[in-house]
Amino acid sequence: MSEGNAGDPGHGSSRQRAVHPENLSLGPSCFSPPVNFLQELPSYRSVARRRTNILSRDKQSGTLLKPTGSFSSQLDGGITENLNSQSIRKYALNISEKRRLRDIQETQMKYLSEWDQWKRYSSKSWKRFIEKAREMTTHLELWRKDIRSIEGKFGTGIQSYFSFLRFLVVLNLVIFLIIFMLVLLPIILTKYKITNSTFVLIPFKDMDMQCTLYPISSSGLIYFYSYIIDLLSGTGFLEETSLFYGHYTIDGVKFQNFTYDLPLAYLISTIAYLALSLLWIVKRSVEGFKINLIRSEEHFQSYCNKIFAGWDFCITNRSMAELKHSSLRYELRADLEEERIRQKIAERTSEETIRIYSLRLFLNCIVLAVLAACFYAIYLATTFSQEHMKKEIDKMVFGENLLILYLPSIVITLANFITPIIFAKIIHYEDYSPGFEIRLTILRCVFMRLATICVLVFTLGSKITSCGDSTCELCGYNQKLYPCWETQVGQEMYKLMIFDFIIILAVTLFVDFPRKLLVTYCASSKLIQCWGQQEFAIPDNVLGIVYGQTICWIGAFFSPLLPAIATLKFVIIFYVKELSLLYTCRPSPRQFRASNSNFFFLLVLLIGLCLAIIPLTISMARIPSSKACGPFTNFNTTWEVIPQTVSTFPSSLQTLIHGVTSEAFAVPFFMIICLVMFYFIALAGAHKRVVAQLREQLSLESRDKRYLIQKLTEAQRDVRSQPALA
Repeated sequence: MSEGNAGDPGHGSSRQRAVHPENLSLGPSCFSPPVNFLQELPSYRSVARRRTNILSRDKQSGTLLKPTGSFSSQLDGGITENLNSQSIRKYALNISEKRRLRDIQETQMKYLSEWDQWKRYSSKSWKRFIEKAREMTTHLELWRKDIRSIEGKFGTGIQSYFSFLRFLVVLNLVIFLIIFMLVLLPIILTKYKITNSTFVLIPFKDMDMQCTLYPISSSGLIYFYSYIIDLLSGTGFLEETSLFYGHYTIDGVKFQNFTYDLPLAYLISTIAYLALSLLWIVKRSVEGFKINLIRSEEHFQSYCNKIFAGWDFCITNRSMAELKHSSLRYELRADLEEERIRQKIAERTSEETIRIYSLRLFLNCIVLAVLAACFYAIYLATTFSQEHMKKEIDKMVFGENLLILYLPSIVITLANFITPIIFAKIIHYEDYSPGFEIRLTILRCVFMRLATICVLVFTLGSKITSCGDSTCELCGYNQKLYPCWETQVGQEMYKLMIFDFIIILAVTLFVDFPRKLLVTYCASSKLIQCWGQQEFAIPDNVLGIVYGQTICWIGAFFSPLLPAIATLKFVIIFYVKELSLLYTCRPSPRQFRASNSNFFFLLVLLIGLCLAIIPLTISMARIPSSKACGPFTNFNTTWEVIPQTVSTFPSSLQTLIHGVTSEAFAVPFFMIICLVMFYFIALAGAHKRVVAQLREQLSLESRDKRYLIQKLTEAQRDVRSQPALA
């Protein structure tokens, strides 16, 4: 009895230690049965087998293992050290732990100097001010109630499209403000005598008078419909306005104390809006990239996330809830289909692999042939339009003239409409997974839509710089057909913008609405029911507005007021698409998550920006500027204004700038950038390995739980069997 009584406290104490395992350490007095029991866990055995070096460090530091119960001791050590720099809100703790940390923080404040206390209080006050300012700005957001309503009825996927459209409205408004402040405002102040300033006209130095001829419009009888043509094409009376490049034939604006250099301001405004767009898009896309990086999970985790965390709690509409149910079922079916295709790929023989890759190569050749045919058609349409555009308006009827003016825009629109249908048919024969089919089709459509604009611009560039007479050698470009080629390129961008807007309105008003009426009131017809209601496809709508934004980026240099037109266009499109979504369209069953949608939208927009920078850079650096119009008539190219401005700087500053732009600085800078890039690549690889280890640890934690449950079940069975034996 005495031995049994003596053993009971031992068992009780051992149970106590098992309940509080944070007291365990590697000291010689701590090798008790609970420690040996914890060492039998699968996770600890895996760590002991694979990371012997970490185990040796743990033994040297006197720690065997740190379960979750040691969290309170870690708080006093690690977290309290960072209370000075981080807010308590950022820690994933319960309320009691946060209150305890706040008490510790207030206790530490008493022992600080007055200067440190003032810094703490001022930083807190500043953070509170920033939070309040952010709360106020959320109430001033454009279309806040409309987007919230769309989010509640149709989910976050469609809401992300309208948020993206709002971002483009704000972006174009900021671009217009940049151009207005740097280019338009000094001219308006001088033109209307608001300030005491005068225009500085461009002196024509060593220039042939033939290059300065710019016949804008012909005199004589003007037909009534010519004003409609001018409004739709940017010719006639619009060509003389501040809408186009040719209006700004001014060398500067002379104020009382200084002379405003308009050519430099014009070029800086272009560089500024391109740089601002790039930085803004990259900043917004990084957030989505982080979320996508976190969500790059394994397939089993993907199933769990869709089942347990896939619901969109912003949905309040019953029909949208049913649509979300079907969307989740579709995603699960797509995942199972991808798993089936993955297994099918693993079981392929070498003959089947060769056959499928040969078929894909053949189909990709067909895709390239379709793209080449579209590009060639755009080239022919642009060439035909430019050659016949100079005819007198009285020699053609209204429809013929308008058709010739809009022929490149019509061909581009037809190509953008036909090629996605062809790509969707081809992709079914390439035997890809459903998710990859969608991504590849979208990428092909993106390339098609954005490359057509570049083909149009490069076709115009080839026509501008190619001529067979002496005029081209004299002026550097085809002055006979293009006396002010920048204005004519701006007119082409203006026509693309207007025609794209007309097509969007026409499809919504004359296709979607009648289709909705037929489906609603002619439900008995099987043909109409098979046709069905128009789907609100998010990728197609996004490609449409990215196409319009790319036109705006390219055309803003040649038509400074084009961002204002794009802003007005996107505002109208927002209301048109909202009405179409609410009354004529149904959401697509293939829904996008908000995080995936935002990252995809910004990635496509970034591709459009990169494609817009290429023709702009070539036109500013390679093609000679017009000698008959614009602020760069005294420069061979637009970029020459930068070296001339640098030449007016002090000699020391010139030496510094030339040194920074020389090869001696560029090569070491490039090497340093490469080293930094390799460092971040290695760091990303290390983080990826840590993420893999953490995922492995999560799976081991589940095995630990099963092991503990198994041991607990065995212990309960032993306890029940002991009275029976007694």
